Amino acid sequence: MFTTRLISGIILVAIAIVVVGQGGALLFAVTAAISLVGLFELYRVLDIHKKPLALIGYGTAVSYYGILWFEGQQYITLMIIASLMLLMAVYVFTFPKYRTEEITGAFFGVCYVPVMLSFLYQTRVMDDGAFLVWLIFLSSWGCDTCAYCSGMLLGKHKLAPVLSPKKSVEGAVGGTLGAAALGLIFSTVFGGHMAQIENPQLACTLACAIAAVISQVGDLAASAVKRNHNVKDYGHLIPGHGGIMDRFDSMIFTAPAIYFALTFLK
Repeated sequence: MFTTRLISGIILVAIAIVVVGQGGALLFAVTAAISLVGLFELYRVLDIHKKPLALIGYGTAVSYYGILWFEGQQYITLMIIASLMLLMAVYVFTFPKYRTEEITGAFFGVCYVPVMLSFLYQTRVMDDGAFLVWLIFLSSWGCDTCAYCSGMLLGKHKLAPVLSPKKSVEGAVGGTLGAAALGLIFSTVFGGHMAQIENPQLACTLACAIAAVISQVGDLAASAVKRNHNVKDYGHLIPGHGGIMDRFDSMIFTAPAIYFALTFLK
């Protein structure tokens, strides 16, 4: 299992370097595809993937990415409201076919996966985005690695004993500090290319620290959904890792966290 997980991890990193490094249409298409697969996995856990409600969710996700691509951000609020109205119309006119949880789950899924993950692409197209986008990975995967190591070495106090017994407070602190250190190192090396940021080292260090804290919430949130529905993994698409939601659960949170942190910090 470890060997499979390691090989899959190396392949994922290689793909990320190529896709994120290229940016543009390639990154947009991959982000949209990952979002749709992740949305399907979430809907499957919520047991609505075979219901018409899921089609509304997929349609909303595709519409959202279409708006992003054509830079029509002023229509996003309209699209979200229209999607909710459509779901509520289905709920009302087919009553009592669907439960309230199914309607809210369909709407929640779109905001949770496609919308939040889209900030990977949106960060890439920011000023200096070719460099800043890597902070998403440093604060997500970097935090995971540092939290695991520090938790194994120092972990004594449980962070969320019912939800995730192996996670510790010491691991969470170590993950946050590790991500912040990675942000500092990264900005020290590449800060000269960040023309739009006044103090790259401070901004990148703080952004990674903030995102690392939020990434751990994202990890636990994805676990909570699985626990509530008695499933071990969201899928089996990535050998040794599970599904898209299992591998990108923390990045779903770090992508918007880095985007907005940099927006205010730069």
